[in-house]
Amino acid sequence: MELKTGIWASALIRRAEVGGAFATVARKGDSDAGAVLVKVATRDGRARLYAPAMDGEGERIWLDLSSGALGMEEAAVDAYARKRAATDPDLWIIEIDDRAGRHFLTEPVQAS
Repeated sequence: MELKTGIWASALIRRAEVGGAFATVARKGDSDAGAVLVKVATRDGRARLYAPAMDGEGERIWLDLSSGALGMEEAAVDAYARKRAATDPDLWIIEIDDRAGRHFLTEPVQAS
């Protein structure tokens, strides 16, 4: 059984806050089964964006949609998230503001 999205989002926000970052729900989608994008802003105008996926064995992973090692311009990340939200009313967007750029995800993260 999958964990409900609302509970999962609350746990991610709590992990970030315990780690000293600020985190919030920027967009709330379906609380039971909505997809999630995780935006991590680093306070320098840059951000990274993570989206869920499945690996070859059916395990949940996260894809780093950001281009290059330094991430993307925050405005580009926001534009992409808005575009996705326009086509998916159930989409959640979690924003984490962390100077070190930590995502606080517990599943593996891979470059897209």
